[in-house]
This record gives sequence, C-alpha cells and structure tokens, in this order.
Amino acid sequence: MKAYVFPGQGSQFTGMGQELYNSNPVAKEMFEKANEILGFRITDIMFNGTAEELKQTKVTQPAVFLHSVVLAKCLPDFAPQMVAGHSLGEFSALVAAGAMSFEDGLVLVSKRAMAMQKACEMQPSTMAAVLGMEASKIEEICAATEGVVVAANYNCNGQIVISGEVEAVNKACVALKEAGAKRALVLPVGGAFHSPLMDPARVELAEAIEKTAFVAPVCPVYQNVDAKPHTDPAEIKANLLVQLTAPVRWTQSVENMVADGAAHFTEVGPGTVLQGLISKIAKGVEVEGIQ
Repeated sequence: MKAYVFPGQGSQFTGMGQELYNSNPVAKEMFEKANEILGFRITDIMFNGTAEELKQTKVTQPAVFLHSVVLAKCLPDFAPQMVAGHSLGEFSALVAAGAMSFEDGLVLVSKRAMAMQKACEMQPSTMAAVLGMEASKIEEICAATEGVVVAANYNCNGQIVISGEVEAVNKACVALKEAGAKRALVLPVGGAFHSPLMDPARVELAEAIEKTAFVAPVCPVYQNVDAKPHTDPAEIKANLLVQLTAPVRWTQSVENMVADGAAHFTEVGPGTVLQGLISKIAKGVEVEGIQ
C-alpha cells in the first residue's frame, strides 16, 4: 500500500516551491490564492527570503503547509491509501486527503501559528532533543523533574524531543545525561510545542476548528495524538485540537501504518526529515521524497 507523509515546521528552505510556481499553472493559482488569503505575499519570502525571515512563525507554518499541499495537488498519480503528517504536517495530510478545503486549511494553519506564537510569548519555554535513551526512562525523568517538562515528539527509537519551561528542560537535560542519554541538546526554538504550555493556543484554536467544515477523507489519516487511523470528521477535529498540547507519536504512527500494509512511503513537501525517520523506524520499506 502507498502511504504519503507530510513534514512539519523546520523543513523550510529558501526557494521552496518556486520551481513549481514557475512551471505549473495550477500551482501558481494556488500560491497566488494563498497570498490573497494571508494578506501578504508569502511566496516572496518562500522564494527569496532569508532563513531568518522564513523562521517567522506567521511565515513558517503556512509556507511548509502551502508547499506540501500544492505539491500533492499537482501530482498526476496522487492516490493515497493512507496519510500522516508530523505536527503541522497533519493539516497538510488532511487537506491532501480531502478532509477539508485548501482555503480552510490555510486559514487554520495561519491561526494556529499565531496562537502558538502568543502562547510562546506568555512564558519562557523551549524544547530539547534526547538521543540514545528509552522512551520510558525519558518519561520517568521528566515526571520527576520540578516544573513543566514532558516528552513531546516520539520521532524514532532513540530520538525523542522533550518540551516545557526553560528551567525544567535544562534540569531534565542534566538528569538525562547523568542517567546515560548520549545527548540532551536544547533546540533553537521559541517555545514548548506539544506541551501543556500550549493550552492558551488550544483554547484560541478551538473556535476556529469548530467552525471549519470537515468531511470524511478519501483514506485513513493516522493522527499524531494516538497514532491510529481516522476517517470520522468529528474525531479528526477533536484530535487536531488535542494535538497542540499532546505529544506527536510519530514512531507509533509509522509502525501502525506498516502493520496495516504500508510498503511504500512518499514524503511530500520541503526537506527530507521524515524519510530519515521512517528509514530508522521501519527497516525494509521503500521511502522516497518529492519536493
């Protein structure tokens, strides 16, 4: 079975989507529509902006979403049998699978980015990558650390990201290294994504998600919060909201997709992050990327 996966924040690069814009009239129309919806020319930043400009929250999330969805819509043989997306990528996956319109998806992603930015500004917070340690041990150390710090991204076996208050994350990193982690490295991010500190963003996004029209996708969407396949619009909406404060269960999602018959994964969108993770999680499956 063919599975399509969609990347999250951090995969952006200068020039993303430009070739598609120049060569495909459908893509050009979608990109221009996005400029109109967002109220600024995001394409100018995507094609020619600096890394610093691309890192702005109001740009990054819509840019990655836009690149991924436009690519999927322009693929001549796009017929997914299952899809998944990493964090922000879940929105791309839902639009690509027909669960909501491109326009609604873009508006939601833009609102999500702004709400997350606001939540980040409310409290100093960060994330850290932990390498070479069992998930259960990481969870145990986070639970024993004073303050808010939780496992946020289960990226692949031996690579987990923790998230929380700056002081709590720093303390947890020290404890994790002492307990035998190969590395515990604070990441250059502006907030504690997928942690309880994103609750203000969840509250803000709830109304927008509720008002958005969702329909059953053309294939199951393996969602971050429980790594299980979903086709029911009400369940999809509920999971999308919980996703802001819950961990991204990427390892489990890929394992479940393989167990359900996925033999070929295609990453659609900027970068190659998911291809690398899938190769580590599921030995022997075919993995490719389109960007």
